[in-house]
Amino acid sequence: MSTEQLTAIVTGAASQRGIGRATARKLAQQGWAVGIIDLDGDAAAAAASEIAAEFGVPALGVAGNVTDPDSVDAAVTAIERALPRVGGLANIAGITSPTRFFETTLEEWNRVMTINATGTYIVSKRVAASMVEAGYGRIANMSSVSAIRGGGVFGGVPYSAAKAAILGFTRALARELGPTGVTVNAVAPGVVSTDIRAASSTPELEEKLSADVPVGRQATADEVAALFAFLLSPDAGYLTGATYDINGGSHIY
Repeated sequence: MSTEQLTAIVTGAASQRGIGRATARKLAQQGWAVGIIDLDGDAAAAAASEIAAEFGVPALGVAGNVTDPDSVDAAVTAIERALPRVGGLANIAGITSPTRFFETTLEEWNRVMTINATGTYIVSKRVAASMVEAGYGRIANMSSVSAIRGGGVFGGVPYSAAKAAILGFTRALARELGPTGVTVNAVAPGVVSTDIRAASSTPELEEKLSADVPVGRQATADEVAALFAFLLSPDAGYLTGATYDINGGSHIY
């Protein structure tokens, strides 16, 4: 980090064993101030308090619905007023959907697409403006190996489509913002051991998912968080518009 402390905003970081929480912790460990935006405002505030106490950095957790521009604006404004200048954004908030194609409904399609893809757009648009003005910023977006291989891991068609949309969004935004000093990249995890995903699974499926990975196990949230933290670091200044796979070899191309 530079001598100036910057703030990293992490969406979807309230869950105890989620990738968002692990990323917020990793960033705090590296010296960032941390702003957490989550649908559960109380859990976001508790997560921020815990991180501030453990790592000795400024942190604020606020309620925010990534699908609502007004809610996002209010959440980001609160973070901007309370913490140092925002220099990093990790768009991690999202949901999965394992429903088979012919069992999906338009309502489910829209929900999965809106929370994952549109939410990434809304938060990025609100946060990137100040980064462009400052001439520096790092944005990392959560995609999935499902977007690249066409599902086949856990998420179905709506999820794979939404995560693929994030890849196109990332590449186009990186090209547009590159001259301003703002980088934009995507992270595409394979199967990751988190409470949120496992709650929709079964022990038998979990065993099969692990067995299908060449390294023989699922990723930990901390391993994915380390990649997000690197992409938000000053060292990643020449990396933009790229997708970074972290899947244990489950998809090699």
